[in-house]
Order: sequence, then C-alpha cells, then structure tokens
Amino acid sequence: MRPVTGPRRLSERLEAEIEQVVTARTGRPCLFMPSGRLGLHLAFRALLAPGDRILMSPLEDDAVFFGALAAGLRPVMAPVSHRDGNIDPDAVPEETWNSVAAVLTMNLYGSPDRVVELRSRCDALGIPLIEDAAHALETDVDGRPIGTFGTVGVLSFSKHIPGVGGAVIFDDGVRKADLARLRGELMTPRTPGRRAVDLARSAAKGALESVGLARPVRRLRRALHRPGVRSWRIPLRASRLEDSVAAPRLDRFQPWMTTAYPDYRMPQRPDRLRATLARLRNLDEDRARRLEGLRRLRELDVIAPEARDGPLRPLLRVPLLVRERDATAAELMSRGMNVYFLYDPPLDDYAGPRLVEPSPAPDEARFWAGHVLPIDPRDAERVLDAIAARTLSLRPAAP
Repeated sequence: MRPVTGPRRLSERLEAEIEQVVTARTGRPCLFMPSGRLGLHLAFRALLAPGDRILMSPLEDDAVFFGALAAGLRPVMAPVSHRDGNIDPDAVPEETWNSVAAVLTMNLYGSPDRVVELRSRCDALGIPLIEDAAHALETDVDGRPIGTFGTVGVLSFSKHIPGVGGAVIFDDGVRKADLARLRGELMTPRTPGRRAVDLARSAAKGALESVGLARPVRRLRRALHRPGVRSWRIPLRASRLEDSVAAPRLDRFQPWMTTAYPDYRMPQRPDRLRATLARLRNLDEDRARRLEGLRRLRELDVIAPEARDGPLRPLLRVPLLVRERDATAAELMSRGMNVYFLYDPPLDDYAGPRLVEPSPAPDEARFWAGHVLPIDPRDAERVLDAIAARTLSLRPAAP
C-alpha cells in the first residue's frame, strides 16, 4: 500500500479537524462523509439488512429515498403532523410499528421530530432510530442537539453554510472503525475528468464575479428552473428503477443519487474542506441570523403552526403554507431568492405501492407537499418588504 501524501494527507487532517468540531458540539464521536446522502446510505447499510422495512416521512428527500432503496430497504410511509410536516407517532398504526426494523426522522426544515417519543418507542421495540439531521445542523431539543437522540444521526453541512460534506454521529453501540471501512468501500476516487470540471466551474464563477454577473446568472437560472412543473422531485424513471430495486447496489442507483451532487461519493478538495471548517467554527453568527429571520416571519398569517407557536429555532427554512405555491415560488426565484427543499408529491404518490408502503393517512402530507413554501429566514426582510410594497401576495392555504 502506497503512503498517503500531498493533498489527500491534507484533506484527512482537515476532515479530522471537522470531526473534532462536530464532536465538541454534539458530545458524540463522528465520521466525516463527503456528503449527507452518502452518510445516510452508509447508516442504512451499517444498521439494517436488505428486505428490512423502515418507517419514514413521505416528505423525505429524494436522494435519501433512493439511498434506502439502494440498501435493499422497503420504505414505509408514516402519517405526518399538520403542525410541522414531521412524523406523527400517534397516527402510526400499531401493526406498522410491529412490522418495521428502524425509524428514520427527517426534522423537516429544522423543526425537530418528536425524537424523545420516537426514541422511546424504538427502544421498546429493540430497533434503531436513525436521524436525518440534514435540515437540523443548528437545532436542539432541550439543549441536546438533533442527531444525538438516535443510534446514528447524519448531518449535512452544505445546506446551512457555504461548505461541503457532512458527518455521521453515533452512539456507543457503533464502532467508528466499522463505519470507516464501509465508507471506504462506498467511495470512489475523484477522477481527472471530475477535477477538470471543478476547475472549469471555479474559473467560470470567478470570471462572472469579477464583472458582477454571478448573481444575475444564478437568478436567471433559478427563475427558469421550475415554474409551471407538476413535480419538484427527480424524474422517477419507474421501469429502470424497478430493475435496480430487483438487484439493489449503490452503483445501479447513480442516475438518481448523483442528481445535483455528482461528486457525492468522492473525496472533497482541501480548499473546500478548509472553508467548511471555518464556517462550522462560526455557526453562532449564522444561528443568530436564522433566529431573527424566524422572529420577523412570525408576523405573517401564512406561517406553519409549529414555526409560529413553537420555540424560536434557527430553522433551515421557515415553512409558509400558501395558495398557488408554485407561482409564488417562481416569483421569489425571479427576485433572486432561493426556493429549495420542496418535496412534492409525497413519496407514496411519487413512487407508488410497488416501491413503498403507502401511508394510511396521506392527506396531511399531500397538503404540505402542495402548499408549503420554504423561506430562507435570512431572506425575511426581503420577503416582508415585497409584501409591504404589494409586489408579493401570500394567501393562506387552509388544510
């Protein structure tokens, strides 16, 4: 085996420093991952076996869903709460609880799942609780960070900060060496072609920024991205997907897993890791901006119940429930505001009963999927100014 030298050695040192920052914040050991989506697939592979049934939200992210299928799992859709779009444990039938091998939380937009109840239920059943904490890097419950209630929790950095990668955090029953070995099996090298694409993209971005065109180009791309479409999810390609599900292996799911993140299995570059580390060390500034944004958006009558009435939290996005959501989203994108993290339609409507176990109570998820407008709390003033100027109208959607 050749010794690790040069950029890879530097990357490993930076990854270790990122792990130290995450462990200091969560009180748990962790393992750096090149992406959150690979971290969740790794968790599925480490804790479960092909054929296992896993309870999850029908509003879960596409890549997480495909990562579960790639691990050979059968996703079981849970009813969700009208307050926050997260799993409603009280509405899950008893026969469903007795049939699943694990529970996956989502913590939609940073609003926490009912993790204390879910952990208690999982402990009683002797099954693992897996926390998708991609939206909840800065969220805690009674001072305890989301991601530390489950057997395993998975963080994603790039959703919150200009950074890359994520981390798997785990309890004492999981060995880091086992996770690291599996990570090595799942990762692929950063090819010369991928490096060339990265360099070209960085050079193009720098050239646009030097002449003041980077933001207008991003704004135009977002404005043209999705207006008028009926689905905000990755194209399903159902027949091809069913072939892959019949013989699940991560390589067979690349057409779905690589969407938006073609390097999700590749080592991250040292310059990006260094920037991520600096941002993680300064999360308090980002947290303060998110808290203030939620406080301001609570003035609106379209805000979701938990975001309005629950504890003030540094949400990834503030969920508004509005009529004519897609048209409103297109209007915001034309103004240069990001509209990400829309999971419409729900997974059981999107994938159908051949690929998932449908929810016994799908209406709340359908309502959320069709009406939720996720607003970056850091854009609160821009949204409120547009409403005050009567150039943006938000009409509440009634359940």
